[in-house]
Amino acid sequence: MAQELEEKMAGEMAMSADPGKTMRKWREEFDLSQSRVADAMGVSCSVISDYESGRRKSPGVAFVRKFVGTLLDLDREVGSPTITKYMPKERDACIIAMGEFREGIPITDFVKAVNGVYLAPLQHSEKKVYGYTILDSLKAIMNLSSGDYVKIYGWSTDRTLIFTDVHYGRSPMVAIRAHPLTPAMVMYQKPDKIDELAIRLAKLEGIPLVSTDLEVGEMIRIFERMEEGM
Repeated sequence: MAQELEEKMAGEMAMSADPGKTMRKWREEFDLSQSRVADAMGVSCSVISDYESGRRKSPGVAFVRKFVGTLLDLDREVGSPTITKYMPKERDACIIAMGEFREGIPITDFVKAVNGVYLAPLQHSEKKVYGYTILDSLKAIMNLSSGDYVKIYGWSTDRTLIFTDVHYGRSPMVAIRAHPLTPAMVMYQKPDKIDELAIRLAKLEGIPLVSTDLEVGEMIRIFERMEEGM
């Protein structure tokens, strides 16, 4: 959890022989300017500068906590790239389940197996999927960097990406379109209401977009039977 990283950073600053230098190291690691951090903390830029240069004596515990908390909050605003680099469990937590099939499963059969409904049509009826990845949509969007997206594809990009906890479905499709790797199919599990933009993006990419009302556990059992060759 991010709390572990927060404690690590604060402890490192408190125990450092040169806490100002350690503050600067972490600020630069988060790719933040002194002025950006100062504005977020509600202090003048000179305060940060003086601590980092050693012109001010060591900061107190309260200031260090606020400084560290600010770095983490600002990182979360841009998708938590630095937090997830140091806390891989945050990144891995978005993957609920994934698996590979011994042989390709026709998309039409895959959709039928989960009682799926097409939101964006299948353009090539002969297309097959060779695996699946079930993702917590919010955690994936918040914690996956562009480099991490390779991990969710397993052995093959010819797979179905299934997103849970979907409200409008726009963000997953925007993220998929922004990445060079493209899945064979995208599925939303129990979406609230699908935004028209999500459907348009799927059509533009030529990706069939499907919704299903099955529970995650039920889907996993179906996919496991597929992995065993039915």
